[in-house]
Amino acid sequence: MKSFAELQAGLGHALAANTEGSSTPHVVIALPSYSASDSLLRHYGERILALEHRYLLATLMTHRLERARLVLVSSIAPTPDVLDYHRRLGPRPQAWGAGTQVVALEDTSPQSLAEKLLRRPDALDRLRRAVGDRPAFIEPWNVTEHEVAVAERLQLPVNGMDPSLWHLGFKGAGRKLFARAGVPLPAGVEDVRTVDDVLRGIEAIRAARPDVSAVVVKHDDSYAGDGNTVVNLLDGPVPADTQTLARRVAALPPGYLAELARGGIVEELVTGTEVTTPSAQVDLLPDGRVVVLATHEQVVGGTNGQVFLGCRFPADPVHAAEVARHARAVGEQLVAAGALGRVSVDFVASRDPSGASRVFALEVNLRKGGTTHPYAALRNLVPGRYDEVLGQWVTTAGNAPRAYVCTDNLLDESWVGLSPGPVIDAVRRAGLQLDHRTGVGVVLHMLSGLAIDGRIGLTAIGLDAAHAQELHDAACRVIAATAAEATHEGRLAGLTP
Repeated sequence: MKSFAELQAGLGHALAANTEGSSTPHVVIALPSYSASDSLLRHYGERILALEHRYLLATLMTHRLERARLVLVSSIAPTPDVLDYHRRLGPRPQAWGAGTQVVALEDTSPQSLAEKLLRRPDALDRLRRAVGDRPAFIEPWNVTEHEVAVAERLQLPVNGMDPSLWHLGFKGAGRKLFARAGVPLPAGVEDVRTVDDVLRGIEAIRAARPDVSAVVVKHDDSYAGDGNTVVNLLDGPVPADTQTLARRVAALPPGYLAELARGGIVEELVTGTEVTTPSAQVDLLPDGRVVVLATHEQVVGGTNGQVFLGCRFPADPVHAAEVARHARAVGEQLVAAGALGRVSVDFVASRDPSGASRVFALEVNLRKGGTTHPYAALRNLVPGRYDEVLGQWVTTAGNAPRAYVCTDNLLDESWVGLSPGPVIDAVRRAGLQLDHRTGVGVVLHMLSGLAIDGRIGLTAIGLDAAHAQELHDAACRVIAATAAEATHEGRLAGLTP
């Protein structure tokens, strides 16, 4: 039996098989295990089941790569109409059917998928049989001791980072990493654990940025903005005094402060005439190469405006090239530290009245993220590459560039229980479903979320940003109308004697 380190030594060979032009039959095991803290798993609850199904967009690689077979592990099985939808999306539906397998554990317990899989020797045996003697690797969401255990049980490498390096993605470590890479970052303080630490951090930030109006307190080990909270530094139009700030920080929820005791940061809330939150998605390859796959503008919201809701691709041309350049510099630092796999780097861009833009790095995520699945849809259905200098998707066929708008949060509680089939059919009848021949249209995801909380996601791919937004908005209207009609018919059925 090989150790995890020995298995990882074979990752490069397996990844080489999973590239355009490869003639090597190989297997990719998609493991969207979302291994996170118990509190985060409880926070997301049954939504995790729908998030796992975002990985169905990864199965679309069997349309693109002739010799690839993809096995998706999930807690619950996608419905037949959802599987058929993905089969018909690309140019090779028969190949998708032959090259895609779902291993569903039918386990809705609030644990990571990797933990569930480790309790299922029968499912592990199915995965071993699916791989056989072909090159294979595990494509995870993130890598913890549970994913390592799965890898050792299956004797397969993981396209992800050794969990001993997980601390490199903490917020404080990220700030230090940005400084080493020469990437600009907001004024801030690391290694914050107490209310007094937060207050000292605020004092240091005010000294560096006298006009700062608010700060963001962040848990070191958190994601999707869930560990972030904004503290206002003003008292009306004037700066708040120390006693007022102390009361505000001490009034943060006890659970939040308890988690902060494990480590966090305080940094200025960047403001300006226009503020956006671009990000870059990067591959760190076993041979040491750093590949910038895409840049995005993240759509954030929630109570503090810190929670990821969706994204637009590519990033604003005003700063897309700069974002890519900084992300590459960060990736080079991570490779030097031994990291590999998919990572993303989050930024904030502030534009002043003159139109000049300043870009600051915020955090590095050593895992898949919210921009991963829409990128998978584009890459697999409109083959090409991202030109980080032009800030454009260059198609393999040499057609016009592409842009997309993605949301994971098209939500209406009245949609709970709506079947995916009518939604799929309505988008198709409206002429909005992605046409692989033109590389334009809408790709649906998170369809299982309809049964959980009435939530659905979609990625609208257009010829430019405005076209993508038009397709997105049209699809939203079609879905809302379909849901309203289904709800109305359901009510009428309930009135029938």
